[in-house]
Formats: sequence, structure tokens, C-alpha cells
Amino acid sequence: MAGPMRGSMKAYKSVALDSQKSVASPYRIVQMLLAGALERLAKTRTAIEQQNYEQRGELVSSTMMIIDELRLSLDYEDGGEIAQNLGRLYDFMMNELVSVNMNNDLEKLESTSRLLREIKESWDAIPVAQQEVPA
Repeated sequence: MAGPMRGSMKAYKSVALDSQKSVASPYRIVQMLLAGALERLAKTRTAIEQQNYEQRGELVSSTMMIIDELRLSLDYEDGGEIAQNLGRLYDFMMNELVSVNMNNDLEKLESTSRLLREIKESWDAIPVAQQEVPA
């Protein structure tokens, strides 16, 4: 019974996330992406510790897709130096995650998590008045 129930919960979570994204502001979407990446990295640590390498691979791949989405959403024209620095940081994290996946490198996993947490903390600190994108 746990199998079908787990599938139903996953489906519900997916629908709930899709619903949030359809009404969320661009600011909130980035916030959700960062939170999702951090959640997956925490689960990756557990997968490595439990020697569940299939799950580790899925989680790392999913995290890399999120980071790539964040990188692709950067506006290099309006974002200037900050966008360029974030782009390079996202590229660095992608390379670190390749090592995590190939070598079960917990040190690189933690450094990537730390970088993402710092980005999320900075993002979360943006005042509400500045969260709206000017038209």
C-alpha cells in the first residue's frame, strides 16, 4: 500500500508546485528554485551516507537542472556584474556537483550547499518593494 500512496503524494506535490508557479512572482519562483535545490542537496547527503547511488544520481541531476534553470534566467544586460558573477558561480556549482556524483564528495556537496544557502539568504533579504520586476 505504501507504493501507490507514495505515487499519489508525489503527484499531489507536483500539482501543488505547478499551481504555485502559475501564480508566483518571478521573485517567488527563484525563491522556490533555490529552496528546492537545497532540499535536494540535503537528500543527496543522506543518499551518499546510505550508499544509495541511484538516488544520489537522480538528486544530483535534479539539482543540476534547477541550477541550470537559475543560470538561464539571469538577465546579463540588466544584471551587469552581479548577473555575470552569479553565472560563473552557478557554473562552478555544476562542476562541483559532477564531482559529488562521480566521487561521493561530501566536501564539495557541503560547499555547494553553503553557496546556495548564501545566495538564498541574500535573495530572501530583498525588500518587498524591490521584489517586483519593473515593466
